[in-house]
Amino acid sequence: MINQHKLTLRAKRPSLESAQAMCRVARDLCSIHHNPREELKSVEDSIRKLTGHQQVKIVNSGNAAILSVMSTLNGAILIPDQGAWSGFAEMASLMHLETRKLDTNQGVIDPEILIEFLDHYLVEALFLTSFAAYTAEQPLKEIYQICEKNDILLVEDASGALGDPTKNLAHKKQAHVIVASTGSPKMVNAGSGGFFSTNREEVVGDSKRITRALRATPLTGAAIMVEVQNASESFSKTVAACKFLKKEFETSFHHDKRGVNVCLPSSNPRKFAHQLRNHIEVIGGGMITICPRYERLTEQAICLEIKNLDLRCLSRENLGELVEVVKELDLNVLDK
Repeated sequence: MINQHKLTLRAKRPSLESAQAMCRVARDLCSIHHNPREELKSVEDSIRKLTGHQQVKIVNSGNAAILSVMSTLNGAILIPDQGAWSGFAEMASLMHLETRKLDTNQGVIDPEILIEFLDHYLVEALFLTSFAAYTAEQPLKEIYQICEKNDILLVEDASGALGDPTKNLAHKKQAHVIVASTGSPKMVNAGSGGFFSTNREEVVGDSKRITRALRATPLTGAAIMVEVQNASESFSKTVAACKFLKKEFETSFHHDKRGVNVCLPSSNPRKFAHQLRNHIEVIGGGMITICPRYERLTEQAICLEIKNLDLRCLSRENLGELVEVVKELDLNVLDK
């Protein structure tokens, strides 16, 4: 039987150090010697080290980063048919750009299908997220090679993958442009802000006017600079926790792929999610997403958003208890 007490977890929050950095900058803004531009240059340097791109612009949100990049485009953009960020289509609509959707394997792009699509349709850029539905790593190396061959700009939303120590994700080796949110809960968990990075001079130059209007404050920059240092640990521990859970949940979608959440099929996802919330408390946030949902999967499922949790909650004891709760509740849902 399930334990009567609730499994209590905590939502991810920016670190105390980033709050202290913001306070320091707020104090320094009163000084006539303080140069906000120099402050943001230091933040840009920290992002360069993270992504490997030479050109970096700090903006006020992830959507602002997407909008900045899209402002440089004229042709159609390609996005996955599920498992990507809804902001891609929303920002494209604002910029009056045509959007095409690519058929995927539950969010994951099949390189062969991409090649076949590009044989029939013209697009200027492909926008995708590092992890389809946050649960499955995209084959970025192969996708990048196809985009290179077809002169297509590959834009990776790496909000959930910054700090990948393997550099298979969120790195210049397989993305022409990287966009990211640094709001909560993300890998660079500054609470607000975002950025884009690239080695394409034309992307930076052509987006200059809109980027000025969307730039982040020095306070946001100070938090980003601190949280960049935590990205690798956050990524590695979250991926390891999801790997453990996927081994326990054999029916999970994309069981063999790296991810930062775990998506489980369910015959009644709304009821399942309601029961889970009765047994799992996440202080300061939530960790359950109901599907079908474009940003996740267009399947009957629930997603356990492990990426939303404080790293200190990802102990083997907590994960084991989470497995017990999910497995027993899943049986209850199927039985009734």
